Parts: sequence; C-alpha cells; structure tokens
Amino acid sequence: MIVEGVVDLTLARLESLGVESLLLDVDCTLKRYGSVQLLAGVSDWLVSMKEAKIGLYLVSNGGGSRIKKFAESIQIPYVAPALKPFPFAIRSVIRTMNFKKKSTAIVGDQLFTDILAGKFAAIKTILVRPHGEDEEPWFARLKRPIEKLFIKR
Repeated sequence: MIVEGVVDLTLARLESLGVESLLLDVDCTLKRYGSVQLLAGVSDWLVSMKEAKIGLYLVSNGGGSRIKKFAESIQIPYVAPALKPFPFAIRSVIRTMNFKKKSTAIVGDQLFTDILAGKFAAIKTILVRPHGEDEEPWFARLKRPIEKLFIKR
C-alpha cells in the first residue's frame, strides 16, 4: 500500500487491514530529515494511535543517540540503527513487544530499506511519500530515482 503520509492511516483503515501494531520509520516519514519537529498532523495522529491502543515502535536506520532523543520526546520505544533492510531488528521488536506478526505493519518512505525489511520479515508494508528527501544525505538521495522507477511499475 502507498499513502501520502502516516496521517492517512486512519483507525478505520488500519482496522480494515487487520493492523494492530505499527513499526514506524522516522526520517522523511514522521519528520523531515534533520528536523526534530514532527510533520503537520503527526502529533495528533500519534495521540490517536496511542489512545486506540495501536502498538507503536520506531525502527530507524538513523544514529542511535539522535533517534533516542527523538523517541524520548514522543514517548515511543525505538531501535536504532535497525540495519534495514535486514529483518533482524523487526523480528526482535515483534517478539519482545508480543506483537502479532500477522497484524503488524512497517511504515516507511524507502522502498529498498523499510519496505524490503518488511517483506523479509513477512509483515505488511506501507510506503509513505518521503517528506524532506532533498535534505537527506547523498547516499539516501542516490536511491530515490531508482525507487521511483520501481514504484511506477
């Protein structure tokens, strides 16, 4: 599934997909790369997910201390660096948090890290349009044109 942003993942939509737990990427998914501010509407969305008892966990390839500070500010547990697309961190989170594999989805902005990691872990995947990709490091921007070709197909 492809959505514009996480705020498009309403409770009704998640319920229709059978999703009870979300593994969330951070950069360009919840916030712009390099920013500490959540994207518009994401704070309220996170509150609604928490109130609905949707399991939330941050799964980021970002630096541990940077992601730790961000995770603490929004009070969501995290793993970083997650080494996506390898599925090991995802499997560990699912096991540790007692999430049900069949009702867990990963949400992220990169096809070759987030979505591929979800496929390798055999969970649902939700691709969001990247926000702030122009601010990403060169190695992340390098993959974007190739990803766009795959998404078009």
